[in-house]
Amino acid sequence: MDCPCCSGKSYEECCKPYHTGEKHAPTAEALMRSRFSAFAVPNGDYLMETTSPVKRQFHNKKDLQEWGEINTWTKLEIIDKLSVSKVEFKAYYTDEEGHQHIHHELSKFKMIQNRWFYVSGEFLE
Repeated sequence: MDCPCCSGKSYEECCKPYHTGEKHAPTAEALMRSRFSAFAVPNGDYLMETTSPVKRQFHNKKDLQEWGEINTWTKLEIIDKLSVSKVEFKAYYTDEEGHQHIHHELSKFKMIQNRWFYVSGEFLE
């Protein structure tokens, strides 16, 4: 299967090793791609595990899992890598009623003990 993150690689050689814990994402962009794939698969556990520990209280694994399940995640477009810790992207998805949406976000990531974590996202128009 092609990796949902639109890398052009297979899921097995792209995001799956991050989802299974075999490897950790080496860059903020790789983490962001693997998180998009975790919505597509879906994998709420991975989404919680890769959220910054100090920010986890603001998230809910069940909601993350459900958000992945009720939507069909169709495309990821990297707009800009503004720094090593910021990535602007557009995530394309179709909701449960068949409406197409674009989630445009500037995400911030942080390296903690040699692992990247998602910290926050700013929604863009």
